[in-house]
Amino acid sequence: MKITGQLGIDKKRFDKIKKNIKDILDFKKVVEKESQGETTELLESCLLGAINLDSSDVHIEIEKDKVKIRLRIDGLLHDAAILELKPYDLLLSRIKLLSGIKLNINKKAQDGRFTVLFEDVSIEVRVSTLPSEYGETIALRILNPKNLIEIEDLGVEKKMVDILEKEIRQPNGIIIASGPTGGGKTTTLYAILKKIQNSELKIITIEDPIEYHLKGISQTQTKPKEGYDFPNGLMAIMRQDPDVILVGEIRDLETAKISLQASLTGHLVLTTIHSNDATGVVARLGALGEKLTNIASAINLVIGQRLVRKVCPKCSTFSPPSKNEMKLLKDDLASVLKDFDIPSIDENLKIPHLAKGCSFCNFTGYKGQVGIFEFFLVDSYMENFILKSPSSVDLRKEAQKRGMITMREYGLIKVLRGMTTIEEINRVTKSH
Repeated sequence: MKITGQLGIDKKRFDKIKKNIKDILDFKKVVEKESQGETTELLESCLLGAINLDSSDVHIEIEKDKVKIRLRIDGLLHDAAILELKPYDLLLSRIKLLSGIKLNINKKAQDGRFTVLFEDVSIEVRVSTLPSEYGETIALRILNPKNLIEIEDLGVEKKMVDILEKEIRQPNGIIIASGPTGGGKTTTLYAILKKIQNSELKIITIEDPIEYHLKGISQTQTKPKEGYDFPNGLMAIMRQDPDVILVGEIRDLETAKISLQASLTGHLVLTTIHSNDATGVVARLGALGEKLTNIASAINLVIGQRLVRKVCPKCSTFSPPSKNEMKLLKDDLASVLKDFDIPSIDENLKIPHLAKGCSFCNFTGYKGQVGIFEFFLVDSYMENFILKSPSSVDLRKEAQKRGMITMREYGLIKVLRGMTTIEEINRVTKSH
């Protein structure tokens, strides 16, 4: 079979996998059985099975006497299958060939990608190999285009949608999505692009890599070995006279400087950065070496975000909060209840509690994810406050005084709306 960087799966094979893999137990049964046969069929089952289960990543990890396959579903890893050592080498070679990774190099990390084609769908798979004690660990990131959603579907509360709608219509400035890897930052920025895209705007992106393809937008991918990195690419993009620029991630001072300068010279810039919360982005940019004057005057909005798991619609249970839960809800939401149309925290309140799980949710009690956010809006007052070089703690306190809803408060509002549990909010946010 000719290797083309594409894994095509015919309808008969697709239908069989879809029918046979409906939960993690099915995945284990099918994959372990097919590990004794053809390598291509094993890879097809791993990938299509993971896609059927809404997994974002497949991790293939070699140990001393076995190979473990784990799936990341709704943000958490699950042990999914155990293989013998024999099929591992063939599977590794197949993945390397598909993704354009060198076969004879196993002592350093390599990256590549390939496309899975089935029915009328094409899904990009980003590949990373890493040398470990017993061989190479493989991580497959599944970039499913169904994850491209509208702003209204992100889970943003109405009050904050109004803020976002206003800021994404600004002619210049920078909007930054912050949070950890897998926190939904890219999904948020793509949702913004879809919202503002029209024939009157020239939108150009520079990404590493291009995660999803959008029609009507010029998307470019960095190629550092050829001199096209974020700083050089941004300078080239500026000469194309764009209205909106998406910078995949700010990782260094040079990228930060050019991005902020672009936002100060008539461009709307969208980008991401790794930070624990929204206000922490100011300190993060400062740590890279950028001047406070540029940071304060360039930023329009910072979106801090996380993804939390939603309770399973088939097996979730609702009951009154315990005494401690009632106190937590009242204490943590005391300052924001008046701003949101949400259920009252009283004796009639019922909230989701973790169920035992069912086959639909892979026996976790959760199915799917929703975003929780905090919006740090930099108006003229906050711009002047930032120029006073406040500590991160003082900046956060000031933002909250001026109405910033924290991610924790936002998450607890989702609990009141019956979407997730207090345990899940405690898992992903810090209590104060």
